[in-house]
Parts: sequence; structure tokens; C-alpha cells
Amino acid sequence: MIIQLTLTLIANILYQSQQMKQLTPEEKRVIVDKGTEAPFSGKYYKNTANGTYLCRRCGNPLYVSSDKFDAGCGWPSFDSEIPGAVTRIRDADGSRTEIVCSKCNGHLGHVFLGEGFTKKNTRHCVNSVSLEFVPEKQEVAIFAGGCFWGVEHLLQQQKGIISVVSGYIGGKLENPSYEDVCEGNSGYAEAVEVKYDASLIDYETLAKLFFEIHDPTQTDRQGPDVGEQYRSEIFYANEKQKEISLKLIKVLKSKGYDVATKITKATKFWPAEAYHQDYYKKKGGQPYCHRYTKRF
Repeated sequence: MIIQLTLTLIANILYQSQQMKQLTPEEKRVIVDKGTEAPFSGKYYKNTANGTYLCRRCGNPLYVSSDKFDAGCGWPSFDSEIPGAVTRIRDADGSRTEIVCSKCNGHLGHVFLGEGFTKKNTRHCVNSVSLEFVPEKQEVAIFAGGCFWGVEHLLQQQKGIISVVSGYIGGKLENPSYEDVCEGNSGYAEAVEVKYDASLIDYETLAKLFFEIHDPTQTDRQGPDVGEQYRSEIFYANEKQKEISLKLIKVLKSKGYDVATKITKATKFWPAEAYHQDYYKKKGGQPYCHRYTKRF
């Protein structure tokens, strides 16, 4: 057992070392030796493009551009990190809090609280040389899986998601209302339009998750909600999305699931009324008819 554990540890160390990127002397000075770049000198200090900031050393996604702000301090500032990506430790000076990459422990900078720059009252002060910026590669997916509140809520929590909008698709009536859709004969399905960063999450991962946060074996219903508007359906934007969706259904059927999910070419998506957007963020709690069930 001890020999096996030792071999596993060595294998993990070798794997991690292979994943580390070659560093310049300046990057090593900051990332490995915990130095600091000169203020106002970093290439990402004034960067305002949409995208994701990765760890320069190991490529771990750390921050998204929507959390970046200008604190006037001379270094890139963020008021939030990607959950679990950054670790806080007491700095060697005994007063400040150092932040490091949770994956490789590479030095990023320091975090400061209570300064009032943003509503989150947090400032991650990060060295540009500790980062690598990947421009946003935005793509769109549309899923219908019962009440859009629950589908929206569970998809919003995934890394790489830019936005999730609840709405209606599949019918012919112009500018449908919730009341129109609830009548049950409009042809519309309650659905969500997902904008995601394809450099962080791919369509197949999203589609797998869709099949795991609702019951794809139910026809024209989801839990206690009954009606055609609550059907399970994927509205594909291109042939690649169609191909992936059909492949996943084939996998589920091979596992014994009697999949009822329809695969349909996307038509016009109509956003739902404002009170339907971010429902569980506003209300709190968890979806009443959606939960995660591993199927792949």
C-alpha cells in the first residue's frame, strides 16, 4: 500500500511538472519567488477586453473580465475570483493576505478588504505577469427542460457561463407572453438561452449537464408541471450542436433511458418578462422540480 501511494504521488508530481509552462526570469521572480512587478507597468492593468484571466504558470482559470475594475493602484484589480480558483494565505510580513493559484500555488499578489471600491468591498491586487488573458469566445445554446426558473438557476452556476436568459421558443405567435404560453397550445416551450465562453466550457459539457439537471424521459411535463410548454427539447444553432445532442441521446438510450427529448433547429427566441429572470437569485431557495442526477 505504501509503495503504491508513493508511486501515485510521484506520478502526480511528474504530471503537474509537465503541465507547468516555461517562465521568463521576471515571471519566475514574481510567481515562484513571490516578487512584485512595478506599478503601472503590467500589460493587463488597463485591459478592458472581455475574457478570462488564467494562471500564467499552470493555465488554471482565475478571474473573469466582468469582475475587473480600475482601483488606480497600478495593478490589475478584481473584486471576485472564479470559485475555488484562488487560495488566501497569511503573508510572510504577518499583516497582509497573499493570494496564490489554488492549483499550482503560484504567487498572484494580495487581497484587501473594506476599501469600498465596489459593492463586494474586495480587491484582488494581481501582478500582470502572473496572468495570461484569453479573449472571450462567445457561443449560444438553447435548452428547454421544464420550468425555466430551475434550468436557468442550475446552469448559471457553471464556470464559463456568460449569461442565462429565460424565455420562449418553438411557437409562431409574435412576442408571446407568459399567459399565451401557459394556455398550452401556443407551440412554445419554456426555455433558456445560454451564452457561454467556449474557451472555458464546450457545448457537449453543457448538453450533458442539461440532461442531468432535468428528467429527459418525461413527455410534455417536468415534475408537477404538465403541458407542452414544459417539454424536453434542444434547439440547435448548427449541425455540430445537433450532432452532439443526438450522440448524447444515443448514449443515454444505451444506458436504458427512454429519452423523450426532441432535437429541433432553433427559431426566434423571445426573452420572458423581467420578473422571470434570475428568479431563484431574487427569491432564494432551490428549484422545486430540478436537481442534478448523474447520467453520464
